[in-house]
Amino acid sequence: QVQLVESGGGLVQAGGSLRLSCAASGRTFSTYAMGWFRQAPGKEREVVAAISWSSIATYYADSVKGRFTISRDNAKNTMYLQVNSLKPEDTAVYYCAAAGSIAVLRSSPGGVNYWGKGTLVTVSS
Repeated sequence: QVQLVESGGGLVQAGGSLRLSCAASGRTFSTYAMGWFRQAPGKEREVVAAISWSSIATYYADSVKGRFTISRDNAKNTMYLQVNSLKPEDTAVYYCAAAGSIAVLRSSPGGVNYWGKGTLVTVSS
């Protein structure tokens, strides 16, 4: 069993930055691929970024490439998302997720093993 708790969201002006964190409980955190999803009002949840258990492989949605950076620290059971150059369209609830592989996070969110409850990011123009 893995419990995920996000933090770091908030209100920021366009062009600003935030660092989102996802703290995981449980001994098996390091065996899961991890990802960040977001859901804006009236829209479907979408994957933003994902990282393999070893950090060797990463994935980014086209909309955030060059602006967001995903990382993890298995010793601290924590995953991060550095979000820079924020735009109003980045406003959403950001969720962290754990799954067996990046492929699942990218293409089969129904196969995600664990979800956090989300942290709200609001970008003002």
